[in-house]
Amino acid sequence: MLIVSTPPDERSPEHDDASKPAGFVQSLERGLSVIRAFDADHPRLTLSEVARITGLTRAAARRFLHTLVDLGYVHSDGRHFMLRPKVLDLGYAYLSSLSLPEVSQPHLERLSARVGESASVSVLDGGDVVYIARVATKRIMTVSISLGTRFPAHATSMGRVLLAAQSDEWLSGFLASTKLKALTPYTVTDPQELRSIVNDVREQGWALVDQELEEGLRSIAAPVHDAHGTVVAAVNISAPARRGTSEDIVRDLLPPLLDTAEQIRADLRALR
Repeated sequence: MLIVSTPPDERSPEHDDASKPAGFVQSLERGLSVIRAFDADHPRLTLSEVARITGLTRAAARRFLHTLVDLGYVHSDGRHFMLRPKVLDLGYAYLSSLSLPEVSQPHLERLSARVGESASVSVLDGGDVVYIARVATKRIMTVSISLGTRFPAHATSMGRVLLAAQSDEWLSGFLASTKLKALTPYTVTDPQELRSIVNDVREQGWALVDQELEEGLRSIAAPVHDAHGTVVAAVNISAPARRGTSEDIVRDLLPPLLDTAEQIRADLRALR
């Protein structure tokens, strides 16, 4: 078996190679970590900043950055580095392999028009939800949401629906290994409280989050099942808190939301 080793100067105390399986390509992991270092809050980074965020040495970070520049994924003005549009090819390869975004989009458009609020579909990636389809009626968050936007699953309605679809073993591992960060004063950060909420979501089949992701924002989500009955995504409606109470949100938005989730499922079933 070929084992790909990593030059000693690329290693840092934060990385423990002993836990990696045989055949694990450490350099690929670190190269991807350099790409992930850039986000909406850090669109331009210096070499030192990339090294700090990724835990790489400056020498290793420099090699990865220069390689990404040569490949066309990163641009440099001599001091700062920035992602180039070619990075979108990586995500597009995933999205284009799925029928879910294409199937979901017209349903989201009808749902959004029906309720007058923004609607989205996301999938679970580790401890985050990732947006794969969206219709926005207005800007109700301080952070702009687009395809590929990620949010912590524990603080979102879609995240809780997707967490509820996981096994008890997976959920226990998630709660044991994830720091539940408080994004607002209302965010649930106690693992046992979150587990109880997730169990309730499993029973009722939907989730409501009241200003836990951002103050002034409520959202309600339901699971999207594939043709086999497996939860493959979540669909939600986001609304400003001024629209009404949580009870109002459930009364007014849950029925059309559940209808949309079932319509998406029916279309996915028809693709079999």
